[in-house]
Amino acid sequence: MIVTYNWLKEFVDFDYSPEDLCHRLTMAGLEVDALEEIGGGLDSVVVAKLESVEKHPDADKLTVCQVNNGTETVQVVCGAPNHKTGDIVAFAQVGSVLPGDFKIKKSKIRGQVSMGMLCSGKELALSEESAGIMILPQDLKLGQPVFDALELKDFMIEIGLTPNRPDCLSVVGVAREVAAMCDQKLKLPKPEIAESAEKIDDQTSVTIEDAEYCPRYAARMIKGVKIGPSPDWMVRRLEAVGMRSINNVVDVTNYIMMELGHPMHAFDFRFLEEGRIVVKRAQQGEKFTTLDDQEHEMIAEDLMICDGKKPVAMAGVMGGLNSEVQDDTENILLEAAYFKPTAIRRTSKRHGLHTESSHRFERGADIDMIPVALDRAASLIAELGQGEVLAGVIDNYPQPLQTPVLDLNLSKVQALLDIPVDLQTVQVLLESIGLQVEDGSAADQLKVTVPSFRPDIEREVDLIEEVARLYGYDDIPVTMPVGTVDAVVPPKRQQVQNMLRNTIVSCGFSEAMNYSFYGTDAIQKLGVAEDDPRRQQVKILNPLSEDQAVMRTSLVPSLLETVSRNLAYRSTDLRLFELRPVFLPQEGQTCNERLTLTAVACGRRQPEGWAQGADQVDFYDLKGVVEELLGAINVSDVTFSVDTPEPYLHPGKSCHLLQKKKQLGSIGEVHPQVLAAFDIDQPVFLLELDVEAMLEVSGEYSKFKPLSRFPDVIRDSALLLDESVSAAEVMDIINRTKVKYIENAVLFDLYTGKGIPEGKKSLAVRVRYRDLEKTLTDDEVVKGHNKLIKSICHQLGAEIR
Repeated sequence: MIVTYNWLKEFVDFDYSPEDLCHRLTMAGLEVDALEEIGGGLDSVVVAKLESVEKHPDADKLTVCQVNNGTETVQVVCGAPNHKTGDIVAFAQVGSVLPGDFKIKKSKIRGQVSMGMLCSGKELALSEESAGIMILPQDLKLGQPVFDALELKDFMIEIGLTPNRPDCLSVVGVAREVAAMCDQKLKLPKPEIAESAEKIDDQTSVTIEDAEYCPRYAARMIKGVKIGPSPDWMVRRLEAVGMRSINNVVDVTNYIMMELGHPMHAFDFRFLEEGRIVVKRAQQGEKFTTLDDQEHEMIAEDLMICDGKKPVAMAGVMGGLNSEVQDDTENILLEAAYFKPTAIRRTSKRHGLHTESSHRFERGADIDMIPVALDRAASLIAELGQGEVLAGVIDNYPQPLQTPVLDLNLSKVQALLDIPVDLQTVQVLLESIGLQVEDGSAADQLKVTVPSFRPDIEREVDLIEEVARLYGYDDIPVTMPVGTVDAVVPPKRQQVQNMLRNTIVSCGFSEAMNYSFYGTDAIQKLGVAEDDPRRQQVKILNPLSEDQAVMRTSLVPSLLETVSRNLAYRSTDLRLFELRPVFLPQEGQTCNERLTLTAVACGRRQPEGWAQGADQVDFYDLKGVVEELLGAINVSDVTFSVDTPEPYLHPGKSCHLLQKKKQLGSIGEVHPQVLAAFDIDQPVFLLELDVEAMLEVSGEYSKFKPLSRFPDVIRDSALLLDESVSAAEVMDIINRTKVKYIENAVLFDLYTGKGIPEGKKSLAVRVRYRDLEKTLTDDEVVKGHNKLIKSICHQLGAEIR
């Protein structure tokens, strides 16, 4: 909201400087975003007289003027067409800096010296458009600054209002706040109308068919209006608050809206068929063209202002092109109404029309301001347009709105604000902003009647907020909050979740965050069986679109969609994961929410560079990530099974993760058919972990184990085994065999070929032995290692190469 300093002073007497006023408004809850002086820094633009005006000798459209600025006469070259000898003009002297940082310098134009510039209203930021230079009244003193001579100096104050303060969307509303600050009375305009003998009831009528959306509609009629430009004072005042002048009638409605906060509309009466107004809902699919020449398709929820046959305005938003005031308009029907805020907001949003009118109506206009605004506007139109106001006013108010009455307890005020106020102080503060206050039923209680211009005050706590604001936030004592900090160990589920996230991020993966719902066909792209539980999806009652119709039962489709989208943008080296719940159907419940970790990887193993290899990620990269994750939460004894792979994984390049018979997840390369369904044209590797299952088998955190001060002993052994024997079986025996001093064991070689019998393979293992308290002897190591090799040979039929 923009107001001006001088405009405020018309409604309340105050002595605050502009800067002090802005500070006080901000501390009262009306935050001032900007303070700008109108005419500031333009004292060098002075009143001057054109002593002579002659044609430029070398240019047809230029004139050479002798300009008297009160102290001397200088020559100025001018290109405007609207000046003559003897005119009083606004003269910008050399050195002046005009709005837009335009500096006036001595110059030569087509061979003629120019010592300044004759200014238009636009160049002085007094108007948006200008046909020529400003011609000033003849009685002005030469040499006087133009803004002082015309009494144009003012301050523009821009206030950033919150949506709950529609009462301050007007100059009067802000003035009411200023009056409360300085303990002065608010001076509301009292329009006086000289009515003609002809009655408005004989010319027109108003019918309200929808009293829910339009509780009140009032109208006046002015005849014999002459449409023309508005006077300078109104044009300048409108432009100071950011509005463009159109004509004297439309300008009056805009002026009243900015002054009193109530939007109005003027109809050309000759275009109202049957000469009457009907307020009703639109017909479904009805076409309507607004004043901006845009056609809109209405729905049955839109409220329209109609004449006897057609709509003529979109209620509370914008008038219609078919009834606008034109240059030859003579008879005006002037409306002022109140519309239901939610109805106007829905219509405004639906049609993409946010206007000054809708901005006020959708926040809640003042229903009691209607007669004041209507009379004020009618008197101004009659004055500026030389028209006659018909006798009487149509004020259709079928269902008067109830005025809320609230109880305010002093004890509640003191408890919330902690300020030493009594009932009398509270009453004075609330009455200063127009609230009616009476004694309540209890000794420490007040009964407050909330006026219609404050729709934001609905509860007792809203009144207490007003007391705090008016008392002064600066005067409320500052106290530091008191609290205790408790050291609480997070639950195991949260600890595991954080550990998994941190671990996979440390492995180079980035977290993706997708919606928890997708389309019904998303799971079908994975090729899961018809009887798979993941096919039984929980439907959303009011989905935003078909692509977000069901809760997801797997994170895989969302991640593959993310991969596809990144590949389309030529981001081919991806490491992505998502740690989120999936929603599986469960008998007797809406769904079973299970936390799942899913990750994908594709592209190069190392970042592109001159010293890096070009190897691509493969199955074993994700297997290593899985081992890191399992180790982070102490899940042990996990085996990798290639039986019955997931349908969306390559059958020869995937496996399940098992601990005993409990399935923890799966890992592998995504099936080519699934990749094609997601428009992915390169291999993608995927791991999927059931975090809920991992929680059940995760162990306690590892305990600290000191490093040994003694050397290790390494023994390597190459074992000849059947090809059907897996390395995991060998490592399992090593881990289960009770041999002292084993620190760790690794598989470091696999060989088949020359020297190895058919159907056999050679596996080489390296076992490290160490003791924490002594240096091991060769006999101790040999004894333990022989026992280990003997156990492997006995259980797996192995031979030592």
